[in-house]
Amino acid sequence: MGKLPDFLQSVRLKYVKLGYAYLLSRAAVLAITVPLLVAAASEISRLWIEDIIWMLWEHFRYNLLSLSLSSAALAFVATIYATTRPAPVLLMDFACYRPDDDRRCSRERFMRHSRHSGAFNEESLSFQAKILEKCGIGEESYVPRSLTSDPFNKSMEEARFETESVMFGALDELFSRSGVRPKDIGILIVNCSLFNPTPSLSAMIVNHYKMRGNIQSYNLGGMGCSAGVISIDLAKDLLQVHRSTYAIVVSTENITHNWFLGNDRSMLVTNCLFRMGGAAILLSNKRSARRAARYELVHTVRTHKGADDRCFQCVFQQEDENGMVGVSLSRDVMAVAGEALKTNITTLGPLVLPLPEQIMFFFTLVARRFLKIQVRPYIPDFKKAFEHFCIHAGGRGVLDDLQKNLGLTDWHMEPSRMTLYRWGNTSSSSLWYELAYCEAMGRIKRGDRVWQIAFGSGFKCNSAVWRARVTVDGHKVRNAWSEFDVLP
Repeated sequence: MGKLPDFLQSVRLKYVKLGYAYLLSRAAVLAITVPLLVAAASEISRLWIEDIIWMLWEHFRYNLLSLSLSSAALAFVATIYATTRPAPVLLMDFACYRPDDDRRCSRERFMRHSRHSGAFNEESLSFQAKILEKCGIGEESYVPRSLTSDPFNKSMEEARFETESVMFGALDELFSRSGVRPKDIGILIVNCSLFNPTPSLSAMIVNHYKMRGNIQSYNLGGMGCSAGVISIDLAKDLLQVHRSTYAIVVSTENITHNWFLGNDRSMLVTNCLFRMGGAAILLSNKRSARRAARYELVHTVRTHKGADDRCFQCVFQQEDENGMVGVSLSRDVMAVAGEALKTNITTLGPLVLPLPEQIMFFFTLVARRFLKIQVRPYIPDFKKAFEHFCIHAGGRGVLDDLQKNLGLTDWHMEPSRMTLYRWGNTSSSSLWYELAYCEAMGRIKRGDRVWQIAFGSGFKCNSAVWRARVTVDGHKVRNAWSEFDVLP
C-alpha cells in the first residue's frame, strides 16, 4: 500500500487560513469585551465605593424609568451571557472492553482457523501469514467466538452477541466505576461502521439498561475508524444545547458480520488487522461535575475529503467477483491518508502551537510560496503543543511514517504501538485504549494536553484535544491495561 507522503513538506495556504479563522472567531468576543472592561475598571478604580453608591443613588432615586430600564438591560445581558456562553465539555470517566481470555488469538491460532475454514487458497493463506508478521499485532489480541467456531459463523445472531458483549461489558464497567445511573444519561451516541441492525445499537443499549424515554440517542454508521472523534464532536455540540446533563459515547466495530471469506488481497488485509474491542466514554456539562472530571475538551477539528472520488473510494465495502462482501483497501490509501492528515494538522496548528512555532512556520511558508526563496520548510514541533499523542493504531507502517513526519520520539509513540501490539486495530476505540495506557503508566499530570487523531473511510481525518484536570495515579487506576506485564 506504500507509505504516507512527506505531508509536512508541502502545505496549502487555505488550510493555514482556515485554522486562523477558527482561532479568530473564538477571540473576536474577547477582542471587543476586554478593552471595554479594562476601560471601565480603570475609570471605577479612581472612585471610592461610597462615591459610586452615592452617584447611583442620586441618579436613580427620582428617575424610576432609568432604574427600570437599567435593571432590565442588566438582566437581559446576564441572560444572554448565561445562555450563549459555551458550556465546558468534561470527560468524567471512560472504560475499554477487555474480552475473556478464551477469545485470545495468536497468529498460529488465526492461521489454523483460516486454513480449516476452507475459504482461502494457498496464496491467500500465505499472504495473510505475511501480513500478520509485519503488521505489528502481537500474540494476544482478541477475536469473537464466531471466528474460532467450526465452521465460521457469520450469522446475525453471532454478530449481535459480539456487539452486545463489547458494548455492555464496557458500559457495565463505566457505570460501576463512575456511580452514574443509566437513567441519569441524557445523550447517547453509538458509532459502529459496518454493523447497523434494526433496532439500532443505540436502541439496544436503551433497552438493556432501561434508560429514560426522552433520551437523545444517535447511531452513527459507515463512518470508519475516525468515527470516535466524530461522536465526541457531536456530543460536544449537543451538550451546548442540553444543559446540566450526562452524555455517553460508545465506540466499537463488529468483526463477525464483516469477516471476508474470499481471496481478493485488497480485502484480506482487514481480516489481518481488525480485532475485537470497544470503549464507553462518559461526558458531562454539569457544574457539579467539575471537581470529579478528569479531562476537559479543548478543540475538535474535522477534515472530510469525500468530494474527491479517489479519496471516497480508497476504503470501500463491496463484493468480490464471487459475491463475497468485504472492505477493499486501494493502493492509494496511504497517499489519501497523508493528504487528509496534512489538511487536518495544518488547520489544527494555529489553535494549539506556541507563538514562536507559528512565527517560524509562517515566515518559511511565505519565503517559499511568495518570495520563491529556496529554504527548507519549517516543520512545527507539535511536542511543544502536546505532552501525549494518541494516534489511531491502524497498522505499524502508518505509525512509523507518522512518527517520522511529526518528529515524535519512541516514548510518544509507545501508547499507539503498545495498543496495536496488545489489542490490534480496534477501529474507532483504539484512541481510548491508548489513553488508558497513558493513565496506567502514570503519565498523565494535571494540565497535560492530549492529542487524539484518527483517520478512516470517506476519507476523513479528525482530531480531539483534551486537557487533563487531575493527575492520574497509575498505581491506583483500574482499566484494561492494569494486569499486564508491560506496566511498571
